[in-house]
Amino acid sequence: MKLEITAGKIDVRPPVAKPHPGFFDEVGEERFRKLVFEHYESIKSSDIAFLFPVFDDDDFAEAQKHAADFLIEISGGPDYFTQSRGEHQMVGRHAPFRIDENARKVWLELYIPLLSALAEEGVSPKYIESFWNYLDLFSMWVVNTKS
Repeated sequence: MKLEITAGKIDVRPPVAKPHPGFFDEVGEERFRKLVFEHYESIKSSDIAFLFPVFDDDDFAEAQKHAADFLIEISGGPDYFTQSRGEHQMVGRHAPFRIDENARKVWLELYIPLLSALAEEGVSPKYIESFWNYLDLFSMWVVNTKS
């Protein structure tokens, strides 16, 4: 399984394909939420914790839920994010945060062991790679600060 981070540049927004819906189908909503929640838990002790509300349990839980809702929707699941938050507008939603290429790289690196665990659980590597490719390319869109 190939989970490599593509080098990005500020203000470069490559075309992005949504993950194959087979990823959501194989993972299922409950395990998908666990994936996103585990990712957020790993953020708490990372170099990018300052970008997240790690000192406010309620705000942190809300951020986890919004992230899971968004990724579930973008992966072909129910439209929870749109129902609760409206249009995606992810570039604008991330604009208040100073996100550089290094923060993007750390954010992505924290997903690698979690996605590898899904492969060990029997999720198809091609579906995992589809999800990874989405994360890798779309994360370039929210980089808004030079490293």
